[in-house]
Amino acid sequence: MEIEVDLGGVSQMKIAALYDIHGNLPALNAVLNELEEVKPDLIVVGGDIVSGPMPKQTMERLFAHADPVRCIRGNGDREVVMAFDGQPLPAALSEKGRQKTQWVAQQLTPSQRDFLCELPATATLHVEGLGDVLFCHATPYSDEEIFTPITPQERIVTIFAGIREKMVVCGHTHMQFERQAGSLRIVNAGSVGMPFADQPGAYWLLISPAGYEFRRTAYDLETAAKEIRASGDPQGDEFAEGNVLKVPTAGEATQFLEGMAAKN
Repeated sequence: MEIEVDLGGVSQMKIAALYDIHGNLPALNAVLNELEEVKPDLIVVGGDIVSGPMPKQTMERLFAHADPVRCIRGNGDREVVMAFDGQPLPAALSEKGRQKTQWVAQQLTPSQRDFLCELPATATLHVEGLGDVLFCHATPYSDEEIFTPITPQERIVTIFAGIREKMVVCGHTHMQFERQAGSLRIVNAGSVGMPFADQPGAYWLLISPAGYEFRRTAYDLETAAKEIRASGDPQGDEFAEGNVLKVPTAGEATQFLEGMAAKN
């Protein structure tokens, strides 16, 4: 079941960063199919892999993928492991979030739980032309801290203080954007499975010595919605309607997330 690989010595690499899949297997399949043409040297899965309608199948699909994959941990992965182990879930989780987390944990096998439990919080890879690139879920020091395209610059500088890499790739807020903190480039890869964007699809990031590129993969939304509704997820109808057929815009999500950040 081990799919983490060490390519630390390889610098001339093409990396596909897939973040926040959230158990959306049809979206993941669409991206992996596109990657057969892109041919990255490595796929980095940036956390929140399973918290959605098809968690077990999503992990099986990643395990079965022929190309090298490296995974890091998201807050959703951490919370699912807590639920699997019977530990109290974070107080900040809504009742709906608790129900979803408990349901997801019940779908996983013990070996899948162990895989999620052992994931590192970050990974650093060297890419020629870009330098060292740090991959984290939310921020380098937290898997749940929120920042957005409109977060005040002084807070961005504080969040990323002390980072020595040249570039940080993150996710968690499900929207593609970039920020700068001094010479540090900060890039949000967006979300494969639950995007906040102007149109539905699966969003991800392609990194190479030539730079980085925001990518969107279109897929059959109606067929995906049918699969999700048939998944057994008690919240599957809501997921299909609100995260596949239609998605929140980045503008709407930004205002909501900034409100959340202000409360913390």
